[in-house]
Amino acid sequence: MIDKTSDETMMFSFGAEENKAENILQSVCGAMEEKGYNPINQLVGYLISGDPAYVTSHNDARNMIRKIERDELLEELVRFYISSHKEMAGK
Repeated sequence: MIDKTSDETMMFSFGAEENKAENILQSVCGAMEEKGYNPINQLVGYLISGDPAYVTSHNDARNMIRKIERDELLEELVRFYISSHKEMAGK
């Protein structure tokens, strides 16, 4: 049972799904680039709205992105952003 009155920070973890999210994001971005779309704009549209129409069906990208929850995709994007900036800062 979770004590919601506690001041402790709750831990949130997806486990081993990071690699799956990373692979899907790379494949989907590649498919969007092949079709001439800006993957950043299209992914933002998809992540905000949940509408898979923002993702091309080219190379089965739309079906791939539906195989993983949007919060898992966001987790992977945040993880990559933070780790990249730590490396750039030399930490």
